[in-house]
Amino acid sequence: MAVIDSERATVPAHVGIIMDGNGRWAQRRGLPRVEGHRRGELAVRRVVEACGELGIKHLTLYTFSAENWRRSEDEVRALMGLIEFVARKEAAALHQKGVRIQVLGRLDELPRSLRDELRRDMALTRNNTGLNLNLAINYGGRAELTDAVRRIAERVSLGLLKPEEITEATISESLYDPNLPDPDLVIRTGGDFRLSNFLLWQSAYSEIWVTPTLWPDFAKQDLEAALESYRSRERRFGGVLSPAAA
Repeated sequence: MAVIDSERATVPAHVGIIMDGNGRWAQRRGLPRVEGHRRGELAVRRVVEACGELGIKHLTLYTFSAENWRRSEDEVRALMGLIEFVARKEAAALHQKGVRIQVLGRLDELPRSLRDELRRDMALTRNNTGLNLNLAINYGGRAELTDAVRRIAERVSLGLLKPEEITEATISESLYDPNLPDPDLVIRTGGDFRLSNFLLWQSAYSEIWVTPTLWPDFAKQDLEAALESYRSRERRFGGVLSPAAA
């Protein structure tokens, strides 16, 4: 059995957040569901700023899942419009702060205007060296793995790769962003204990922290509580602690 050191990183390099609870937040206040999504924008801004202050290098936000297309046509249309509006409004400010914007997901299936806006934002910020902000839009973990398998199969069919040469690294290199490190910590708001198809391959050994706080109410102190929990854990990756560490 593998033996590992117990030295803990005080701040995770990569935090992924499943931003859940916008609809419930609005419904509890007698408001349309889309109002919860609008208020969720403020939480995004708070968390992006906090991650920059706390030294987190990568932040991945589950913005719109592949399954979210099943919602009502009105809600989907409102979400697409809101994402585009926020991206256009915030891109320049994020660029000034050195944030690098990346998008994970099937971009070609998004409305053209949103797709074009996201590509402009990625081009604008591509050389920035601050926080890497990854927006999972039209994203699903199973879809990502399916697309990765297709890329690998194409290489095999072209004779560029033998089946016996396929390793875990081959799969990782075929994901949407092969340079994105696995998340150290996955946060889910809204109280549900599930990953909901979020970064399935990458989250194999992620620490998970769930809060009942609904996403529009999520603030810097909630993020700090998640980080405090993270710091208290021993990450063994299937191994055991060395005697000195124990």
